[in-house]
This record gives sequence, C-alpha cells and structure tokens, in this order.
Amino acid sequence: MIGAIWIDEAVTRLRPDFHVLAIGAYGLLNGPSDERSRGWLAEAAAGAVTPGHQNILAWQDAYRAFGAKPQRTRPSVDALVRRMPPPEINLVVDAYNAISVRHVLPIGGEDLAHYEGTARLVRAGGEEPFDAVEKGETVIDHPEIGEVVWRDDHGVTCRRWNWRQCVRTRITEDTVDALFLLERLAPMSLEELAAAGEELSGLLREITPGVRLESRLVGPA
Repeated sequence: MIGAIWIDEAVTRLRPDFHVLAIGAYGLLNGPSDERSRGWLAEAAAGAVTPGHQNILAWQDAYRAFGAKPQRTRPSVDALVRRMPPPEINLVVDAYNAISVRHVLPIGGEDLAHYEGTARLVRAGGEEPFDAVEKGETVIDHPEIGEVVWRDDHGVTCRRWNWRQCVRTRITEDTVDALFLLERLAPMSLEELAAAGEELSGLLREITPGVRLESRLVGPA
C-alpha cells in the first residue's frame, strides 16, 4: 500500500519542500479512549505551542498558495492546538493527535478496509466526491477546482490538504489496518519528521504489541 503513494507534480510546484512520512499499521487492536491515551493527550497539551508557531505559519502559507483561506478552514494542526486539551476519540486517533500536537505537524489516519487503490496528493478537478457530515446527515460534497486533496480511486479522502477528512475512511474502534500520513513543510526538518514517526510507532506498539509496521518517506519526484 504505502509503496505506491505519490505526490502530483502540480502539488510539488506549490511547495517543493513538502514531504510525507507514510506509516502502514497492520493488525491493530483499537478501542475506546482510556487513562493511557488521556495521558498522551494531557502531556501533549501541557507542551502545546501557540498558533503563531513557525510550522503552523508554513501551513497557512501553503493553503494560501492554492487559494484557501486558512483563517476560515484551518490546517489540521492549527485547529488542533487551538482546542486544548485535544478531544478524546479512540486509542489510535488519540495517539496520532498527541504526536501531532507535540511535533506541530498535521497527521492523518485512514482505515485501509475502506480505502480503494492508491493514496495520492493531487490538485482537484472539482468533480471528485467527498462524503461529510452536516447537521448529523451524510452529504456528498466536492472540492474546488485546483484544491489540494488526498484521494483514492473512489474519491477525496481529505480536503484542503489536511483540513477535513471524509467519513468513509476515518479510523474507528473497529479499525484493524491503517495508514498514517505525517506531513512536513520547511522549516521542520526531515530528522524531526522521522522522530515524530518513531514516536507514533511506539504508541501504536503500546496499543497493539504485535502490530506490524512499515514506513516510507515520500517527497518530490
């Protein structure tokens, strides 16, 4: 799965410094939030940065580059650090949210049982389906033309780079196999990105000691 992930050249032209560390996790035993995952979130919240951190400013600039307004639709890490302590979702989501806050980088999680084909980061044509929840009801939306989106063969899995995930592939307590996307822009170093990946892998092993993990750094072609 992670060996086929790619970034479209149209995205690379916007931000040639973009890299994503993809981590595949197979055989997870997820479950509801517990005292252990609450501790991860509390520790991350205690050291949380302000929204003026250089990593967050870099993502705001990236959003503006494709026409998004980051004050209206915030990059995921920006939205997360403004919501302290982070919300409790489930063990796996709590783990990657804690690492996201601690390292000030966006992290997405996808349930591979509901994924179709290869993950790729592209600029949208505008016709791709995106399923979301509005007022408690599932609706089908579409990205704007030129919007940076993650997608699979079925449609958009995350809009505006890392603003909002679709319902179809989100990680639940029933998730067994998952894909995590740790997204980096300068000035964050690749060494910092690798360290975040190691920490996330460590938490996933705490959740499921027998989990099988693989990782790959994806950057400009």
